[in-house]
Amino acid sequence: MGTWLCIWSFTTLADNPFPDTDITLVIPFGPGGATDVLFRDISVEAQTYLDTAINIVNIAGSGATRGSQTVKDAEADGHTLLGSHQTIDLAYFAELSAYSHHAFAPVALLTRTVNIPATYPGHAAQRASDIPALVAEQAEPLTFGVVPTSTDHFFWLHFFQQTGIDAQEIVFIQYPDTGSQVTALLAGEIDFAMLNLPSASELFATNALTPLGVASNTRLTALPAVPTLLEQDIELVNTTDRGVFAPLNTPPERLTILANAFEQALAQPKLARTIEHSHGSLIDYRPLNDYADYLNHQYTLLKSLSESVAFER
Repeated sequence: MGTWLCIWSFTTLADNPFPDTDITLVIPFGPGGATDVLFRDISVEAQTYLDTAINIVNIAGSGATRGSQTVKDAEADGHTLLGSHQTIDLAYFAELSAYSHHAFAPVALLTRTVNIPATYPGHAAQRASDIPALVAEQAEPLTFGVVPTSTDHFFWLHFFQQTGIDAQEIVFIQYPDTGSQVTALLAGEIDFAMLNLPSASELFATNALTPLGVASNTRLTALPAVPTLLEQDIELVNTTDRGVFAPLNTPPERLTILANAFEQALAQPKLARTIEHSHGSLIDYRPLNDYADYLNHQYTLLKSLSESVAFER
């Protein structure tokens, strides 16, 4: 959809202001990663339309399933939400969890963030297209940071498929969240990590880390000198699609109020500029049933791709 604008009536907010207490938004990753950064920025705006605070709670671990399980099991009253992405279904495909996105009530898709393979300064790889030859040449396997079964794990497996790399020839180093990977990459403890602008824009700007390419159709405004993967003859476009979920059976009228609040937040020009230019993300607002349809389509695609790249547990 790209940058949307889908305007619906906002009378629900005035007619049925359901919040009596604060809303908890669970992020199934640690602080400092893209999911955390984006939802914190968006929630600051969204809470003004709900007339109550949205409190961010980070519950990381077990491939992001600790946080999602907490929300799945919460009371279905609209006061406990999940901010997540494809990792819900990826964890299910990897048999790390017993549930997919179908275990939740979709509230709204909010953003799609372009992913960026990165390394530390001075590494032999200066472009993503350098990686296959380096994998073949190195006496010791190159190391790739991942959050197990999350979008970065899937990104690398898909990257390997598109570049002819045998996943048996590299080593995955597992981390609980993106922030931990950033720390390891800065210390030179791993060779590569999949990052993005919300988690690493300042590090790219100060040359503390090196972006090797952007997984989008066009170059990012914030990184105009960094070529796309497509420009490097790697057929891979990859975004992390973040949205809000509620426990299954949350009353539809409450889901509508929540969706409207997030839509109004994303319509604020200052926040929209931050998301698009600073965070390298597209605003792609899709509420309720539209988001459910999107998730179902992505579920089919991810299932097919995960089987084709032998998604590893």
